[in-house]
Amino acid sequence: MFDPGSWGDPVPTHSERPWPMDGAAVPAGATAPAIVTPLRSNVRFPATASQITGARQFVANFLADSPLAADAVLCLSEVATNSVIHSNSRCEGGRFTVSVERYDDGHVRVEVEDQGGSWIERTKPEGQISLGLRIVGQLARKWGIENASDSARTVWFEVGPVPSPAQAAACDFVAPGR
Repeated sequence: MFDPGSWGDPVPTHSERPWPMDGAAVPAGATAPAIVTPLRSNVRFPATASQITGARQFVANFLADSPLAADAVLCLSEVATNSVIHSNSRCEGGRFTVSVERYDDGHVRVEVEDQGGSWIERTKPEGQISLGLRIVGQLARKWGIENASDSARTVWFEVGPVPSPAQAAACDFVAPGR
């Protein structure tokens, strides 16, 4: 289970209360209230490589009952790693925020907001190519970049149930400002 005290700064989305309250008698036939999975949650993480694990656990736990969890976690891993390596978040004290939202139709949207800046392309060993955003492009039904500036950038993606052929043809990268 995600331990809010172990990574980042959680932003609470709901509260749980004990049942029954303060030892009160439970009426005959009563059941405990269902604890509903929040529809949206976000956590801010220090922008270090070690925090990518916490970001993955946060999304995996939020989507624990979803068949989309594995795809969302893999895409999140790629996007969050890019934030830590390529954005201004890589600087001393940098941070990134992961937001995840579930929709009634079954799809999930994940956003990673970092501290923007020029994209810093790192030199790769010979023969190594960049695959992260290609993976996101293959697994996500839509993805894009918003609010790209010197101080902030949000990379988002949506994963969902298998779309119809018409929906699949319409899904692709969404350019900033589009």
